[in-house]
Amino acid sequence: MAAPTGLPVVIVGGLHADARRAVVAQLLADVPGSVVLHHDLATAAAGTVVRTVRDATGVLDAGEAPLVNDCACCALREDLVPELERLAEAGRTPLAVVELWDSVEPKAMAEVVTAGGFTVTGVVTAVDPALVLPYLGNGDDLADGGLAAAATDQRTVADTFARQLEYAPVLAVAESPEADDEDRELLAQLHPTARRIPLGPTTRPNPDGSGEALRPGGAPEPNPTDDGLTVSPPRRRRLPPLAQAALAGFDVEAAAAAQHPACALLPVEADAHGVSTLVWRRRRPFHPERLYAALEDLTCAAARSRGRFWLADKPDTLFHWDAAGGALCVESAGPWLASLPDAAWEMIPPVRRAAAALDWHGEHGDRCQHLVFTSPGLDRDGLERLLESCLLTDAEYAAGPDAWQRLPHAFDTLLEV
Repeated sequence: MAAPTGLPVVIVGGLHADARRAVVAQLLADVPGSVVLHHDLATAAAGTVVRTVRDATGVLDAGEAPLVNDCACCALREDLVPELERLAEAGRTPLAVVELWDSVEPKAMAEVVTAGGFTVTGVVTAVDPALVLPYLGNGDDLADGGLAAAATDQRTVADTFARQLEYAPVLAVAESPEADDEDRELLAQLHPTARRIPLGPTTRPNPDGSGEALRPGGAPEPNPTDDGLTVSPPRRRRLPPLAQAALAGFDVEAAAAAQHPACALLPVEADAHGVSTLVWRRRRPFHPERLYAALEDLTCAAARSRGRFWLADKPDTLFHWDAAGGALCVESAGPWLASLPDAAWEMIPPVRRAAAALDWHGEHGDRCQHLVFTSPGLDRDGLERLLESCLLTDAEYAAGPDAWQRLPHAFDTLLEV
């Protein structure tokens, strides 16, 4: 990793393009002299990505970058850091705003920027609350809407939007006359730890005056009087909440860990304004055949579900559950720590070890079911009954691990084993 430069970088993303542009405009107004760097991937069919650099007055520079391996997102990755280096060398930019194209996910770009030697001071996803449920329910491929970042991009609108939403510690929420209490509650339950900042006229300095203007280089210079004495400097302009959040600081490694299924910061139990979140945890493994048969019903039971789970016939593998838009992704996320020899624990990141310790069971270690379902109109009782029916029965459980591994390997085709 390159040595950090002094240019702070905030990443602004989101499929809700109007809201994203409003965030960028607000940051340009809030932090005088800031510059926005944007790569438009819509031109990828012509073999290039169009780059623009602009400030509050308009476009300062524009150019093109060729595709890399027929991948527009790869071109973005290779072009972004050199452009940031150019801005840093000029030394006139107090804040670089990287405005991501619609379907680009902030996690990958935050890691690229950090690896390039820059400090990511904030990641913001722009959201229109009235569009949260429609986007979560949209199982169309990105390619169908001209939003694919590469020829091989097989993501859907729903899963891309979910990752954009859940990765960012700050959600900039557009003022939307179409949004109601259910829409806002759904947003709150999907990402309860996020700081939600309203866009528009309400984006103003805090009433208590907290937060200060960005001053590259640290504290202000003393203010000497004519007689040589030094007096206290005048109070600096207070930054509005959005700019404060953009400069608050961001830990790329911690953000990645918070998305890993083994230690993810999942939503908590909630029920308000017609929206519910069910947190389902059990210490008994799933019967692979019964769970497989129930996948469609479980996937369609909620607008969004995610978590980790344990199959009786594969006791050493932690499985990741990730569903949105009526589509489910199930994949191996590595071993349960309980399946590893003691010597291997030294190679496990501390955050993973801590998560396992908090969830440790005397017999099964960190093996568990931890699934979270969030949706308007959630049938909690019906969902719980369906999940319970997929667990091993008392008799199956009593038969023990050797018998469990002789159960039908129903997930092998799905997992391409």
